[in-house]
Amino acid sequence: MEKFVYIALFAPLVGSIVASLFSMKPKTLFTGIFTSLMLAVSMVASLILLFNIISSDEIISVKLMDWIVIGNLSIPFGFVADAVSATMMVVVTIVSTMVHIHSIGYMDHDKSFNRYFAWLSAFVFSMMILVMSDNFAGLFIGWEGVGLCSWGLIGFWYHKEDKAKSKDVYTSPYSTLSPYSSISPSYAANEAFIMNRVADLGMLVGIFLIYWNLGSLQYDVVFANVGNLSHGIIIAIAIFLFIGAMGKSAQFPFNQWLANAMEGPTPVSALIHAATMVTAGVYLLVRANVIFTAVPEVGYGIACLGAFVAIFAATQAMVASNIKKIVAFSTLSQLGYMFVAAGLGAYWVALFHLATHAFFKSVLFLGAGNVMHALNDEINIKNMGGLYKHMKGTAIIMIIASAALSGIWPLAGFYSKDLILEVAFGAHQYILWTILWVTAGLTAFYSFRLVMYVFFGEERFKKLNYHPHETYGFVIAAMSPLAILAIVTGWFRNSFEEMIIKVLPGLNVHVHEEVVLILIIVTSAMAIAGVLFAALRYVKAGTYFSENVKDSFFYKLLANQYYIPHFLEYVITRPYLAISKFAWKYIDLKIIDFIVDGIGKLVYASGKGVRPLQSSNLSTLLKVMVYGFVLLLVLSVALGFLK
Repeated sequence: MEKFVYIALFAPLVGSIVASLFSMKPKTLFTGIFTSLMLAVSMVASLILLFNIISSDEIISVKLMDWIVIGNLSIPFGFVADAVSATMMVVVTIVSTMVHIHSIGYMDHDKSFNRYFAWLSAFVFSMMILVMSDNFAGLFIGWEGVGLCSWGLIGFWYHKEDKAKSKDVYTSPYSTLSPYSSISPSYAANEAFIMNRVADLGMLVGIFLIYWNLGSLQYDVVFANVGNLSHGIIIAIAIFLFIGAMGKSAQFPFNQWLANAMEGPTPVSALIHAATMVTAGVYLLVRANVIFTAVPEVGYGIACLGAFVAIFAATQAMVASNIKKIVAFSTLSQLGYMFVAAGLGAYWVALFHLATHAFFKSVLFLGAGNVMHALNDEINIKNMGGLYKHMKGTAIIMIIASAALSGIWPLAGFYSKDLILEVAFGAHQYILWTILWVTAGLTAFYSFRLVMYVFFGEERFKKLNYHPHETYGFVIAAMSPLAILAIVTGWFRNSFEEMIIKVLPGLNVHVHEEVVLILIIVTSAMAIAGVLFAALRYVKAGTYFSENVKDSFFYKLLANQYYIPHFLEYVITRPYLAISKFAWKYIDLKIIDFIVDGIGKLVYASGKGVRPLQSSNLSTLLKVMVYGFVLLLVLSVALGFLK
């Protein structure tokens, strides 16, 4: 089985290296096909490992080589395939394979076709390192690798100017935020990269604390000895690790980069914001569950933050008009659900929702990409409508995925999302349950608001002279397995629980079957009500918010993302820029440069003064010798008098 670990890990790297050889050349279809094939190989190897774990409970550990060996510090390049990592490997490779195939069609006419696939496969390789590593140092390497690759992919179209593509929340007449009225891919990439680096510093401190107190970064050693640490140290480690998770999973206040990251190609959004990068924070909590279980007070704080983010993002999605940002806000909201489950100790439930969410959310992004391509890269859902008859394949898949996201029975989201609500109720966290319950209704509403605006009603795209068409058949074929998984993965809940609790803690909540049934009915009723309201309201009025509503403070608050971009711009960014300019002008130039330049001038002047000694001119050298002799004579006489 060890060979399948290496195949799963290094197949994406091979694809990336081969594609990079063609990165500066015109489009070569071979790069898209080869990288997709390598991802398929990795997917098959990951599935073989998962099935082996299910059948034999075997945990496969491999050591590629020693990496750092200094004194007592020993960090190998080691990898592990257990129930947790194998689950993540399968989710990552399935979604990545389909995204690669979809990208062949989506990037068909892009002049940087080859460079795109080199970055995309490198991203998957970094994610595989992250989930397969058997120590925190290896995890951090993959963690930074996905950060670097996301920078390259979000800013892939770096040549685009800061120019608004359509009317969106940033450019709406209800927004007064001029600095954010147009976000370029380069700006979005830098924002994501820098914001994640800030959070990663917290994670790095947590890793340092682990090594300082336990002398090892290997998972098995750390988790076996974490109970020997003082409670305060464990709290510190948990908090700093969670700060890293907050940045990667875009939890408040590190949430701003996620929506702006939509400036990258849409398949990139499907990969980064569904199955890989943003779920890495949840994976960290699940993998380090022993640490977080020891400090339930930190876990409760994580759950509270998750519930806040869930409803915080869902309310923004209600009024957004950018098709990709609606799905991005939805991702942020669902990540909040996962953090609630992890914070309450239901780690396998968080991992289960991560897996189901990856399938229906990735296919939503891919479907959004199909719609944009059909309408000349239009992103405003209010310029769409009536696309069902033009794009039936995409429409059906997106409707299925939206229903799964809404938690409609018997689709995957119903099983995983309801389970999180059951955990919150069983843990007697009734406020958290209420927030998640309300969020479930909002999720159903904004999901089918998007569906109704895009696929039904008036064909508003005709006013813009668009001529929609369905995408390539192989693109729909790549989306179909994800749509099927969005339907059926929830049915394997019991099998998944049976496998995963051998590695992760079981549920420590007890809810009577009658209460569980009531919770399911109540939650399903909320979801169905959201779907019906979105559909019937659109059929009746053709819109959702009247002009009176749009003029209200609450609508403006949501349309401007709670004015968080304003806060970042005017309270943090501009003052920081002003301080930086002051420091550059008056400290760097006037003081630092003066000192450095002064030292340089002094050295230069002294060198110029002694330069005649190197001229080899006999009269000059004799003159210097006389001066030296006289100086020595004077010093000798002076010292004689002092004695």
